[in-house]
Amino acid sequence: MTKGNAFVLGGSGQVGRAAVRALVADGWEVTAASRGGARDERWPDEVRTVRLDRTEEGALAAGLGDGCDVLVDIVAYDGGHGRQLTGLADRIGSAVVVSSGAVYEDEEGRSFDTQDRPDGFPAFPLPTPEDWRTVAPGDTTYSTRKIALEQELLAAGDALPTTLLRAGAIHGRFSPGPRELWFVKRALDGRPVRVLAYGGASRFHPAHVDNLAELVRLAASKPGSRVLNGADPEAPTVAEIGAAIDAVMGVTSETVLMDGAPDGTVGSTPWTAPNPVVYDMTAAERELGYRPVVSYAETLPETVAWLTEHLGDRDWREAFTGLAKYGVDFFDYAAEDAWLKARG
Repeated sequence: MTKGNAFVLGGSGQVGRAAVRALVADGWEVTAASRGGARDERWPDEVRTVRLDRTEEGALAAGLGDGCDVLVDIVAYDGGHGRQLTGLADRIGSAVVVSSGAVYEDEEGRSFDTQDRPDGFPAFPLPTPEDWRTVAPGDTTYSTRKIALEQELLAAGDALPTTLLRAGAIHGRFSPGPRELWFVKRALDGRPVRVLAYGGASRFHPAHVDNLAELVRLAASKPGSRVLNGADPEAPTVAEIGAAIDAVMGVTSETVLMDGAPDGTVGSTPWTAPNPVVYDMTAAERELGYRPVVSYAETLPETVAWLTEHLGDRDWREAFTGLAKYGVDFFDYAAEDAWLKARG
């Protein structure tokens, strides 16, 4: 006997692949919808796939057909997507929607939207709970769009019970912008040294796809209108991440620590920040009985193997477009060498 039918929007993406696997293993009949209609090699044959572009008028309604018991939306982005789902509430039993920890702002009104300004990086409480203040909704930034999405769905209340998952720094296979590449490529290139700003102490709470999939699985079986953080059981420092990746790759690197901010690109990594970002996971434990299924370190062998294979002989910008979009040369070895030489 199945638990019901689940419709996963964004099923072929990084988080969607894991969510589909978790739901199938838990007894759901799953339809995986994506623009390409792709399958994952780890999915069982009974997973149904459909091609669907939610931006096309009526496409999502047609894809849902008679409806579903739970809709999992991995790719919802803004208030318009929220209204799209609430407009189909009569065909959706409940929803689980991925949001982002980027929606928080600190007591000074600083958020990820202000991080490029002088002294603009936020200082959040450690750990940051779900009832902490957030940015205002809007349509100008990733953060404001995500909070607009949240507010549209929460306003629906019992008409569409929705669990919103504020994800941390998502990692795992199939990432278009893998932060771990910063260390993996250096090891592959034989770089003997790496420079880390802020004493290597930066922390940006990671969230593995399998832990997010576990939250999806639990929320699907316990519908409700709620907001929950989604992150791993630990938030390692960037220096600890580097050491863990070195151990997986069997290399020994010299780590040079900078006392303060990066010097241009030197010392900057995808985790680098002057203040730590750590999310409180006690609400998910209390409300869903959540327990993480993997630790950060446990996921690294698979992640490193996938990154190495996917990169191959290609330029990293071609292989990982999500990382390239930031317009930063994370592998400017000439600048690093010049900085190290000047340091003596």
